[in-house]
Amino acid sequence: MLATRQRGANWRRTRIGLYVVAIAYALVSLLPFLWSLYTSLKPTSEVFQLLVPWKTLTVASYASILHDFPFARWFLNSLIVSVIVTVGNLIVNTFAGYAFARLRFPFRGFLFYLFLGIMMIPGQVVLVPIYIILVNLGWINSYAGLTIPFLLSSTMVFLSRQFFLGIPKELEEAARIDGVGHWGMFFRIMLPLSRPLLAAQTILTFQGNWNSFLWPLLIGQTTSMYTLPVGLNSFYGQYNAYWNSVMAGMLLLTVPMMIIFVIFQRQFVQGVASAGLKG
Repeated sequence: MLATRQRGANWRRTRIGLYVVAIAYALVSLLPFLWSLYTSLKPTSEVFQLLVPWKTLTVASYASILHDFPFARWFLNSLIVSVIVTVGNLIVNTFAGYAFARLRFPFRGFLFYLFLGIMMIPGQVVLVPIYIILVNLGWINSYAGLTIPFLLSSTMVFLSRQFFLGIPKELEEAARIDGVGHWGMFFRIMLPLSRPLLAAQTILTFQGNWNSFLWPLLIGQTTSMYTLPVGLNSFYGQYNAYWNSVMAGMLLLTVPMMIIFVIFQRQFVQGVASAGLKG
């Protein structure tokens, strides 16, 4: 009995220590966000001072972004591009993952390993060929160029395949006995079970496109086609940078992602955990 109590006390102390470490790590991780918020409220003349009086803090940088720059247009461009690419990826990646996991067709294994090989190629390697193709198609400085080349992700196809492999085959066998075909199998059984997968894809794809900088910078060549990350880059001058405006823009940039993550966080964790463990 004494040994049991001692083990219980040791476990409680260990758990308290883990909580302390986790809270301390969370606070340290939060410091950059708080410092960015603090910097965004500083006047431009005092932005490089470590500490400024509270009475001098102002929201002028936020007002400047919203009124002196086409922030609404940049926000709309980012939203349009991110939504189109996310929806397209949900459709294409999920269908492809289901096909690789459940259907039998020629060269299935070869095509899947080809997808795995694509995952290993850095995006910078294919930057020039894709750009040349977009120029020849006349898609530069257009929504087509910002969205259509990115409607498929080999990484998400892999995650989708792994997720569908983890669904018991007994469900398929029971459905086939009831006369359900491939389309019915997918839409009536597999798709409702794949909500964690869809949530994970939604968050990862939306985040990747919402924060994307390099491709929108190359494709969007006029101010009216800038996305938010590219537009915020205009706050950097040749000899100086308006750091309070930069920080304000960065904070506004994170708001949609915070909302998306709060809505789908539980399904996101379940989807990544379940998809990554199946062979």
